[in-house]
Parts: sequence; structure tokens; C-alpha cells
Amino acid sequence: MLDVQLCIIFIATLISIKLIKKQAQRFGLVDIPNERSEHQHYTPRGAGIGFVIVVLLSIILFQLDIFVEYIYSFIGVSFVFAIGIYDDMYDTTPKVKFVVIILATLFLYFDHIFIDDVGIYFGANVLLGWFALPFTMFAVSGFTNALNLIDGLDGLAGGLSIIMFGVFVIIGYHYQDDFVFYMALYFMISLVAFMIYNWHPASIFMGDSGSLTLGFVIALLGIKSLEYISATSMLFFTALPIMDTLIAIVRRKISGKLIIKPDKCHIHHIFKTFFDDNVKRTVSFLIAIQSIYTISGLLFDNVKDDGMMIILFLMNVLMLYLWVQAMIKRQNRSC
Repeated sequence: MLDVQLCIIFIATLISIKLIKKQAQRFGLVDIPNERSEHQHYTPRGAGIGFVIVVLLSIILFQLDIFVEYIYSFIGVSFVFAIGIYDDMYDTTPKVKFVVIILATLFLYFDHIFIDDVGIYFGANVLLGWFALPFTMFAVSGFTNALNLIDGLDGLAGGLSIIMFGVFVIIGYHYQDDFVFYMALYFMISLVAFMIYNWHPASIFMGDSGSLTLGFVIALLGIKSLEYISATSMLFFTALPIMDTLIAIVRRKISGKLIIKPDKCHIHHIFKTFFDDNVKRTVSFLIAIQSIYTISGLLFDNVKDDGMMIILFLMNVLMLYLWVQAMIKRQNRSC
């Protein structure tokens, strides 16, 4: 039965995205190149509308009990999805998107999905208490925007998300958590179909309807999986978007620039130049790096104390930062 469901999701995603491509110009779903764009031509966007709708309808059709049990979480996802659609069609401000994501996170809290225990560090169990909800809002909005920021090359956000959903499929299956398992599996299969259109040269982009929703859902599944997996393992599962955002913030802070000021100095920009502007090689390399981090997260989950693991993660951030800074200098970039 499951294989039939997955086939339906795959085919439905192919059809829905094709329909969006045909109607993109009519609804203003067109990405116009600017000084920060990696593409040079007008390209349809909003493929996220297609694959997210397919996944949500599939959950309702095939897993109605999960939908009912976690109705508040699905309301939260729908809020983020809605602002993503609006942004794809009309554009909106980062502030508006941030407010919507924070509001959507409140709905996760109603389903008892929040971060209240971040692990044991050098013998001390760190419980958040009243700070649990604010910290959850910070974590969810941070990661949602991190995935949105890394969506800069054909196939990159989709490929990284497939790896992340893959590990949640394993976690959901191993711990018999149907919500984590089916959400991750349905999104993963739908994204595989999307990648047929989005692999370089992409014929359509996912848009914010896709990247914001994916970031929010991955954050949601990550928090839900903290019932079984350590918080530091979760950092490795979602490593590249987090590292990219942290490096960008530190770099801009040191150079005296606004930390929210966009530029072309994210890791995918730097490695694209390193690989002689070969998008496929760049994206494949970054997906491989994320896969290594993901496997490491699974291997490290048996560690009793998270202290050394957080140090190891921060060392990786530092090494990547130094590597990227050296490449920026060599490429004579103004960052």
C-alpha cells in the first residue's frame, strides 16, 4: 500500500509542477534576475506550491488520523506556506515573513512540540523551563530562514532537504513515530519529483512557497525528533544551512555590515567559483558534505554527554569559516 501512495505522490507532484510552469506568468510567478541572481533569464517560480499541496493533500487522504492528531502543527505549516505563496506572487518584507513564522511556531506549541531540554553538557542537564517557547521560536525562525538563504543554486535546497528528510524517515521508522515518518517520507518523494525540474539548468524554482515551508517542516520534525535524538545530533543533521548562516552573520559583523544585508558571499557562491562556475559539481559537493554530517549525527547520537559534541560542531563551523574566508580572499570578492 505504501509503495502505491509514494507513486501517486511522485506522479501528482510532476503534474502539479508542470501545471504551475504553464500558468506561472499569468499569476506573477516569475523570478526576474537581479544583481544577486545566479540565473540570467526570467524563470518560473512557485514549484513549492505544487509539491507542498501534494504532500498536505496526501497526508489528509492517506494519513487522516495523523492530520487530526497534529492539526495545530498543520495549521502552522499552512501559515508559512501561505506567506511563501504571497511572497512568490507579490513579494513581501523579511519582517512580515518573520512575524508569520513566529505565529506559526505558536501552533506547534499547542501540539506540545517545543524545545524544553537541550541535553547534558559536561554533566549538567540544560532545561529551558519558561524560556522553552522563546527558544523554540528562535530556533524555528532561524532554521527556516537559513534554508531560505541557501536556496541559491539549482537543486541545492531541494537536494539538502532530501538528505535531511531521509534521516527523519529513519528516525520515524526506528522509533515508530508515524508523524515524523510519513511527513518526512512524503516530502522526500515529492522533492525527488521536483528535482527533475530543478536540477541544473532548472526550468522552475521552488520559490519561498517551497524553501520557507521546507525549512519550517524540517525544524518541526527536528524538534519532534528530540524525543529520541540528542540536540547536538540535530545540529549535524541540519549542518550546512546553519553553518552558512552563522558564517554569514560573523563575517558581516566583523566587516561592520548589517547582518541582514544580502550578498553573494554565501558558501554556495564561494564554492561555485571554486568549481569554475559548474553548478552541478558545486551542488553535488555540498549535498555530499551534508550527507557526511548527517551520517556523523547518527553515529554520535550514542554519546552520553553533549558537551564535546557541541565543541566538535563549533570547530567545524570555525574550520569552514576559515576555509571560506581564504577562498573569498583568493577570489578577490568584496564581502
